[in-house]
Amino acid sequence: MSEVLVLVEQHEGALAKVTGELLAAATRLGEPAAVVVGKPGTAEALAGELGAWGAAKVYAAESDEATGFLVTPAVAGLAAAAAAAGDPAAILLAATVEGREVAGRLAVRLNSGLLADVVDVADQDGTVVATHSVFGGSYTVRATVATGVPILTVRPGAIEGAGTAASPTVTPLEVTVDPAISAVIVADHPEPAGDRPELSAASVVVSGGRGVGSAESFKVVEELADAFGGAVGASRAAVDSGYYPPQFQVGQTGTTVSPQVYVALGISGAIQHRAGMQTSKTIVAVNKDADAPIFEIADFGVVGDLFAVAPQLAAAVRERKG
Repeated sequence: MSEVLVLVEQHEGALAKVTGELLAAATRLGEPAAVVVGKPGTAEALAGELGAWGAAKVYAAESDEATGFLVTPAVAGLAAAAAAAGDPAAILLAATVEGREVAGRLAVRLNSGLLADVVDVADQDGTVVATHSVFGGSYTVRATVATGVPILTVRPGAIEGAGTAASPTVTPLEVTVDPAISAVIVADHPEPAGDRPELSAASVVVSGGRGVGSAESFKVVEELADAFGGAVGASRAAVDSGYYPPQFQVGQTGTTVSPQVYVALGISGAIQHRAGMQTSKTIVAVNKDADAPIFEIADFGVVGDLFAVAPQLAAAVRERKG
């Protein structure tokens, strides 16, 4: 069985949820092999958890300089892992800002085809087939690559299931990063982290739109999200109106989410927004306008005042949770 390489998403030794999703996707295509890019010792520290998530092998693309450059160490690490694996069935990365750039550079380096923003994967008679949700979720298409090793960026939250637990071996790789073509990291300014889950990885997302009316009124969105233990999102219209910070924007030009439950409060459902949440497993919409486009894709819709509905829903959720 051919190996399927997965670029591990981690920060200071903490694995991102999407890494487990990538390993689950890899099990459908071959033998999952995690590629860890970081300082020496990182792979050994993560091997046990990666094995629990389904990694049968762990490649350690480590060096003291690995965290000192943008993107290029991950490209070099994956290229080295592909050479070590011989003929991998596919290479999977998260469809994040960094993952997309790594995938594009790697595709050029390996002369391979790239399939972006994938929401499902399958093996059909030895061929990797990727599923995409396109044109704001209006169409579902399937695609394959014509050249080289298939390189896929997978949308966080899109893949369900889990890999089979394993006891992986750690294989060190010789990785060389060329400083002449690499951007040096001179400072790190992370976004302030609150108590809520990360937007792209949350299992429940509650988003507010222009119908919320003001920044002060966004409290109703936050309270419902907190009742669920979920993340807060906002439509582009809400962000442009100054109701909520831009980093919480959900949509084609913001963050793409695919949670188990997506609650849209006062969001009309323009195609730009729908493109970023269309693949959510269950969509709940609350809007005064019965003709709002969001109801076309909602699994459950309420035509009513969000300021009356959302607090009742929050109270019901808290009561149910005890």
